[in-house]
Amino acid sequence: MEKNVEISILCQIYGKALTKKQYEFLDDYYNNDLSLSEIAENNDITRQAVRDIIKKGENKLYELEENISLMKKTLAQEKIISKIESQIDEIEILADSSNNNKEITKKLVDIKKQLKKII
Repeated sequence: MEKNVEISILCQIYGKALTKKQYEFLDDYYNNDLSLSEIAENNDITRQAVRDIIKKGENKLYELEENISLMKKTLAQEKIISKIESQIDEIEILADSSNNNKEITKKLVDIKKQLKKII
């Protein structure tokens, strides 16, 4: 996953755990596409200070994700949900095309197993 996207997702999940400045600077840098110099100018501080605050914020986000794994779990759930949706589509096709009750039953059992993984 691209770092910009990853940091944006982590900010959405763990943003409240950051300081106000860390969150604002990460948001400006990754979501609003401002440069370090622009953020520094807007906040009347040095470019290096902005970089340090952003790096500390990134490290905190990565540490939180390593310990809690909400992003990893969410992405895994989205993958499972996508698979379930695909299986439902297959069931609809089977149900429309013939009386393949054994295949339909098997697909439904698979879906139930996938749902139990999410819950």
